[in-house]
Amino acid sequence: MRDATVTPNGDRIRWVEVPGKEPVRLYLHGLGSSSPVYYAAAAAHPLLTGHRSLLLDLLGFGISDRPADFSYTLEAHADAVAAAVRAAGVERAEVIGHSLGGAVAIVLAHRHPGLVAKLVLVDSVIDPVDPSRSAIASQTEEEFLAGGRERVEQSAGPFWWATMRLAGPEALHRTAVHRCRGTVPTLREQLHGLDLPRTFLHPEADGEVDGAARLRESGVLVEAVPDCGHNIMIDNPDGFAKAVATALA
Repeated sequence: MRDATVTPNGDRIRWVEVPGKEPVRLYLHGLGSSSPVYYAAAAAHPLLTGHRSLLLDLLGFGISDRPADFSYTLEAHADAVAAAVRAAGVERAEVIGHSLGGAVAIVLAHRHPGLVAKLVLVDSVIDPVDPSRSAIASQTEEEFLAGGRERVEQSAGPFWWATMRLAGPEALHRTAVHRCRGTVPTLREQLHGLDLPRTFLHPEADGEVDGAARLRESGVLVEAVPDCGHNIMIDNPDGFAKAVATALA
């Protein structure tokens, strides 16, 4: 396990690192999850091995520190990841981001263009979301800290619960709120404007991605992965590995 200080207060991001050749691959997890858990099988797949890989936990989640005084905006997450990546001596990483991690990856590429060579978004958030649709963001932070978190955990599936309970409560709530709120310019606008290879993976069963035609017009490769739900890398590791290997070829 490796770590790096990413805030003036000394808060540290941690990651599991797999040695290998360049270019480096950076894996970013979704809300309430953890990269070493969610990506372990996929990163070890024969189609994806051989590269130096950082399975990184965002600040507030998994094995990283959980400061209560961090803003947990998408921009702050991206800047913290950038600090960790630079501390690891990484340049021009191939970034794979799932759900929330994809949103952070877009902002990372937008704000720190020299750090990202290619982008693979895995059923990622790219549009604002109505907070009422989120079990977490629909609560105030006070409600969430006073018992709302426990109600969300009770309704979560066993896999998500196993990693969500590791998240800092402030991190979980504030990140969920900012995930719903999005960014200015929007994540979709930032994605359209990036000048690098970009792929958007989504479950085949969900049908066409909203705005897929415009994404393709801006150079984003939109690919459906069969036999999976939102957690593509867990539900279909072979399909995920094949799609990611193709995107990064």
